[in-house]
Amino acid sequence: MFAGFATGSGALIVVLIGAIGLFLLLQAIPSLLGDHANFLTSREFATDDPNNLRFGILELLEVTVEVSVYALLLAMPVGLGIALFLTQYAPARVAKPFAYLVDLLAAVPSIIFGLWGILVLAPVIRPVAVWLNAHFGWIWLFAHGNVGPELGSNLFIAGIVLAAMLLPIITAITREVFERTPTAQIEGALALGATKWEVIQTTVLPFGRAGYVSASMLGLGRALGETIALTVILSASNQAFSGSLFDGGATFASKIALSFAELNNALSAGAYIAAGLVLFILTFAVNAAARWIVNRGVPQS
Repeated sequence: MFAGFATGSGALIVVLIGAIGLFLLLQAIPSLLGDHANFLTSREFATDDPNNLRFGILELLEVTVEVSVYALLLAMPVGLGIALFLTQYAPARVAKPFAYLVDLLAAVPSIIFGLWGILVLAPVIRPVAVWLNAHFGWIWLFAHGNVGPELGSNLFIAGIVLAAMLLPIITAITREVFERTPTAQIEGALALGATKWEVIQTTVLPFGRAGYVSASMLGLGRALGETIALTVILSASNQAFSGSLFDGGATFASKIALSFAELNNALSAGAYIAAGLVLFILTFAVNAAARWIVNRGVPQS
């Protein structure tokens, strides 16, 4: 009975994922066939007229990937530092409550992060954004963009907020992996005269590298699908996305959240479902890559 229940539960997950993908595909096909623009390379997304659909995902893909990777690059070193502090340096009476507080970040609703980012963080960090644009504006990443550094509704602020949302995922998984470092290896390194940092370099980090990378990949999957916080922060712009952190725009999820409720016909809705299908595939691929990294990097005792 237990074997059958376990097998059935695993099969149910596979069926549900397949059903979601099939539903998205079937709903998107009519709109894709009626699309008068190139779905993969067009930056236009006009769905008001169901008889003249012109939509593409290029700009949505660029904004989604850039803000997610930017957030991940901010969150990864901070998450690693927190995990090392909690497992290697902090005493138990400090590590447990501190870890609990970090985990509580996962319970904060996305809308709260979004409001905090646009109302609190943006005014505080605006001088930093202006300074980066003034001194490094010759680099495309810090160019003026279609929104500018003066406003807080750009990828620069959105990425910082998204990084804070990724910390619980990256920190929790990395901390658990580091805690499982074999005690014999740590004691052996200490017996050979290694310092605390040398122990971390020679035993903890090599043992937990795969777990840390997979945690970061799972965080990336979370970032790709974030909706409400980015909907609140990012400002729409009539100008094309240039790749600057001071650009506005929309991700796959925020575009769907902003527009889907106003659609009243199946063809226009299918355009957004097609964008959702791309996001589904992208997120699925990222999480599959994380699982592959875990399986490939499991340490052998």
